[in-house]
Amino acid sequence: MAVRLTRIYTRTGDAGSTRLGDGSERTKYDTRIQLLGELDELNACLGLILAELADCEVRKILTSVTNQLFDVGADACSPGLDGKRIADTYVTWLEQRLDELNESLPPLESFVLPGGNRSGAACHLARSVCRRAERAAVCCAGEEQLNPELLRYLNRLADLLFVCARTINGVEHEVTWEPGAALS
Repeated sequence: MAVRLTRIYTRTGDAGSTRLGDGSERTKYDTRIQLLGELDELNACLGLILAELADCEVRKILTSVTNQLFDVGADACSPGLDGKRIADTYVTWLEQRLDELNESLPPLESFVLPGGNRSGAACHLARSVCRRAERAAVCCAGEEQLNPELLRYLNRLADLLFVCARTINGVEHEVTWEPGAALS
């Protein structure tokens, strides 16, 4: 379905409200609007990674995820459960990518600290923003109907972003936790 935007501003938000996909009006502090903001921030983080990442398997995966997040957003901006886009096939796709990437990584022997090279660190940031979006989705689902697959998708996406960060950093740039090291 093609999207055509003829005008960017609507003036609806000037008084602190906005409209959802069904046309209903919500305040900008509404839990569903908070979720949409978190998803937007997550996708912007992924855009930053893609702007720096060379052509590789992780780049292909994250490019697909940026598109999928618009489907997640479409579900999030539509109250009720009719016509949802995110299905179990989205979660299965994430799990397959997770397994493929994780297969080539060495087993973890310590917790991984956020950092490494620039793209890897940005991927850790995206992971933490994804976890925040997941918490916003749980909060929204506690108040009204939300596609349960959306919760599963965000949970699995955060896991995928962790593995993507490890893949991007590689063994040579991965930073691991050394208990008590801060005191030495």
